[in-house]
Amino acid sequence: MIKLSFIVPVYNVAPYLRKCVDSLLAQNYNDYEIILVDDGSTDESGAICDEYACVNELKNERISELMRPPIRVIHQPNAGLSAARNAGIKCAEGKYLCFVDSDDYWQPNVLGNLMEQVERENLDVLRYDYQNVRVADGVQCTVYGIEYEVFQPYKHPHQPDSQNSIVDGETYLNARMGYACYAWQFILRRDLIYTVHHTPYTENNALFSKGLHFEDVDWLPRMMLRARRVNSTQTIVYNYFWREGSITLTQGNKEKIRKNVEDQMYIIEQYKNYLEQHSSCTWLKNMQSSMVVGVLTSIAKEFYALRNKYISRLRTLNVFPLSIVDQGKTYKRRAILVNILGADLYGWLMHMYK
Repeated sequence: MIKLSFIVPVYNVAPYLRKCVDSLLAQNYNDYEIILVDDGSTDESGAICDEYACVNELKNERISELMRPPIRVIHQPNAGLSAARNAGIKCAEGKYLCFVDSDDYWQPNVLGNLMEQVERENLDVLRYDYQNVRVADGVQCTVYGIEYEVFQPYKHPHQPDSQNSIVDGETYLNARMGYACYAWQFILRRDLIYTVHHTPYTENNALFSKGLHFEDVDWLPRMMLRARRVNSTQTIVYNYFWREGSITLTQGNKEKIRKNVEDQMYIIEQYKNYLEQHSSCTWLKNMQSSMVVGVLTSIAKEFYALRNKYISRLRTLNVFPLSIVDQGKTYKRRAILVNILGADLYGWLMHMYK
C-alpha cells in the first residue's frame, strides 16, 4: 500500500496549477501518489493535468518509479469542490490522505519529516502550519508560472498550537484546534473515512457534503471526533493563496450571501446532531455559536425582512443562549453577549448600523 495520497481538486486554475503540482513533486519522500481531479475545467487546467500524467508515464519508462511518485488524473463533469475531493478519496490508494487546493502549494522537502512523525507516533491526524501568499506586486499571471509573496491578511491566522503531545480528537478540538477548519491543513489516516476498528461508515457521514460552501467546517469535526491519536507540528508546510473570487469572499453578492446563510444553517443543524453524541465537546458548541452569529449578521444586513423566519428556525434548534467564545475577534464576543440578551435585539442593532 502507498503511504500517502495527495488529492488535488482542479477547476479553472491554469495559472496556478503547475506551481501546485511541482511543489508536491519537490519533496524528500517517495512513497506517495498525486491524484488530480479535473472538475470540468473550461480553461487549460485539464490539459495541464494530462501533461503531468503523460510526463509521469514517460519518466517511469526510463527511471525507477521510486524516483517520481505516480500521478493519476480523473476527469469529471463539474460538480464542485466536495464532489472532486470525494472522487479522489474513492480512488486513493494511500494509507494516509492529504488534500491540497490547486491554487495553493507546499514548501519543498517537508513531507519526509511529517510522515516520520505520523508513523513514529502512530497518528490518526497530524496538523501542520501554513502561511498566506499572494501574487507579488507587478507580476502578471500566466500558465507558466507566478511569483508569490508572503503576507498577513485582514483576518487572524489560526496556527497550530505549540504543544507537542498526543491526544484524542475531541480533546484536540476542545483545547488546541482554534476555530479554523481547513481540510488542507491535515494529514489523516484513510481509515477515519472508511473504517474505524472495522466498523463501516456510510457515504453520507464519511465523505464531503456536496454543494456546501463550508464543506470543511462540516467534514473535519466528523473526522476529528473519530480520531484517537492527534498531534501538531509548527512546521510551515502549506502556502494558502489569497485571491479575489474566493468562495469565502462574498463581496456584496446577495445570491452568494443567501447560499452561505443556508449552508451555515445546515451546519448548525448538523452540529446539533453531533452534540447529542458528544455533549462535552465545547468546540462544537462554540463553533455553533459563531455560525449562529454569522447567520444573524448576514440576515440583519442583507435580508432583514426574513429575520423572523431564521430566528424561529434557530430557536427550534435550541441554540440559545449562545456559548461565549473568544476567537481573537472582540466583535464576535460582543455579538454573542448581545445575543444572550436576545437574537431580535441583535438583529435590530445590526440593521441600524449596517
